[in-house]
Amino acid sequence: MTDLNRGERLQIMLTREELDVVDGWRFRRHMPSRAAAVRELLKRGLLAEGFDAADGRPSRDFGITEGPHGDPADA
Repeated sequence: MTDLNRGERLQIMLTREELDVVDGWRFRRHMPSRAAAVRELLKRGLLAEGFDAADGRPSRDFGITEGPHGDPADA
């Protein structure tokens, strides 16, 4: 698939309500997995706070559908 070096695992606990919000966000953006959605949300949160995101391929590149103009689906 890709040659991403993701050697660290992060385990989190979410409430049912938090998980429903993450899943809803993920499905509206056609993200392939919860992990991809959480990575994208984490990156966006850090950027909003002024921290540079880690180098690497954006999570939106892992989408499974394309937008109306052949671009990755709404990210």
